[in-house]
Amino acid sequence: MLTLTLRYTGELPAGLQPLAKTQPTLARIYAGRHITDANQLLTQLTDLLPANSLLGIDDAVLIMDKALDDAKRILIVGDFDCDGATSTALMMRVLTELGKPSGATVSFIVPDRFKYGYGLTPEIVELGIREFNPNLIITVDNGISSHEGVAKAHEHGIEVIITDHHLTTKPTPPAEAVVNPNQLHCAFESKSLVGVGVAFYVLGRLAKHRREQGKSSYQVSKHLDLVALGTIADVGVLDQNNRILVHHGLNVIKAGRCSVGILAILEQTGRDHHKITSQDFGFVIAPRINAAGRMDNMKIGIECLLTDDWGVAQRLAHQLDTLNKQRRSVESKMREEADAVLQTLANDVASVDAELDEGDVAKDKQNFDDTACLSSDQNHHNPTHKSLVLYQDDWHQGVIGIVAGRLKESYYKPAIVFAPADTAKTDDNDLIKGSARSIAGIHIRDAIEQVAQQNPELVSHFGGHAMAAGLTIKRSNFSGFTKAFNKILEAVDDAVFTEEKYTDGQLIGQDFSLLFVDNLKQANIWGHGFVAPTFDGIFEVINHRILKDKHLKFSLKYPEVQYPIDAIWFNYDNSVWDYRASKVHVLFELDINEWNGNQNIQMMIKALDVTELTA
Repeated sequence: MLTLTLRYTGELPAGLQPLAKTQPTLARIYAGRHITDANQLLTQLTDLLPANSLLGIDDAVLIMDKALDDAKRILIVGDFDCDGATSTALMMRVLTELGKPSGATVSFIVPDRFKYGYGLTPEIVELGIREFNPNLIITVDNGISSHEGVAKAHEHGIEVIITDHHLTTKPTPPAEAVVNPNQLHCAFESKSLVGVGVAFYVLGRLAKHRREQGKSSYQVSKHLDLVALGTIADVGVLDQNNRILVHHGLNVIKAGRCSVGILAILEQTGRDHHKITSQDFGFVIAPRINAAGRMDNMKIGIECLLTDDWGVAQRLAHQLDTLNKQRRSVESKMREEADAVLQTLANDVASVDAELDEGDVAKDKQNFDDTACLSSDQNHHNPTHKSLVLYQDDWHQGVIGIVAGRLKESYYKPAIVFAPADTAKTDDNDLIKGSARSIAGIHIRDAIEQVAQQNPELVSHFGGHAMAAGLTIKRSNFSGFTKAFNKILEAVDDAVFTEEKYTDGQLIGQDFSLLFVDNLKQANIWGHGFVAPTFDGIFEVINHRILKDKHLKFSLKYPEVQYPIDAIWFNYDNSVWDYRASKVHVLFELDINEWNGNQNIQMMIKALDVTELTA
């Protein structure tokens, strides 16, 4: 039997009892996501948290309002991921319209990750001055650590407004205004806004201020499609506030009132915008927008979100799709190389263990650990540790985050993948950039900060969140950083590194209906922090077949269900499966499979254990 943890046990909260009378399974699902009252499920825009508790927002609004009235030159400095792209597009669309009456100009610039790196650096300020000569710089999805960039802007008499959401434990830069729910002393209740969410709040407050002043204003909510896309793409925690934003953004797209660039990407991928879900943001649209920043320049992605010309949108969507295919190819090659390295090192460790006498194991394994971090021309971290830290001179900086995420999922350890900051510079004193992904129970940004505090010479720059972070170090410091990082993780309890599988329990027969599954899909916004429901149960195997040598397709029988249930197990584990299985214990999600106009229920298997074999 599978070892599973029930998301919720015990009595349902009183606030969910009315729902439980008609939809008991849904009530149990909500309880497992810390919902205690139906009011926590409300999705009206009026239920959004008030903007006035965002520290610095009124200062930012007054500065922006004056810049618009005085026909100033405003420069948006964005980031090269999908959150940064949607933030930039949102600022551009709203401020451009608000600036028309006075003649204020609004431009944007996004650092080329291969030339300038991340954030409002002095180099980006100088580039912005050369190209746009701004009076006001507004950052989106970056800037909370940009002390030097702010100083450089001030040297040239340029005002700076920082809008960001990244974590910080240090004083903010001395900008004219800083808006970030995660900055020190900010009382905004939700700490889960992503960059585009912060931009939405700032622009909404600005529009309200201008309406109250009798000036030209704007309906910022018409662009909630951008807010929804950026929120899901940046894996923002789906608390009630973010669920409201995503809910309304999805509705804007379903109604066809969204950015034509989003419609073009959906058309390019064969998706019907009327049926879009939040999963389409994460698996269809965001990867293509992100591909611009990973493989080329995010300007392509932003222009796709900004254009109102259908022909231009189609051309840019095609370009993004091409870049995404290139990204997949590079990612696949890097992932194969990473797996090969880890397997080789694991085999070497096993060989050392086999050859050593018991009394010498600890000492000699430590010697092996030290040397395994640095091989002849590449850097790799020993997989016997509680993390995976890898670097190669020929790896692509644009996809290291994706590869780190894949490794984290496969090995269930925090993973940091490094690549050269400049592929033409791979000497010991040259910089390498790392992207980190973590597991539950390990705050990856804080772990990197501990390394930086204890060994300030090892880390040049870092930033991020609990589950994802980025950093820059010298190539020569790779081995030292790796050892220091693992020293931090050695204090973490071993139990953290065993992935816990959760279930929302077993279903009753009537739940296996199209009506229930459709209701479940439409009931709320599922994603990070409000995970899609998973169930488990014992099923009888009617038949099975293998698809493309790697997937298992089943027809299963469940008590009180009168018809066979389709199920599929993608990339099935052949060490678990036995072709003689007659009964299986399955952890699964429910979905609706559409083919040739027909719909049927399909179980998406997440884990399986054979419980009975045919005689």
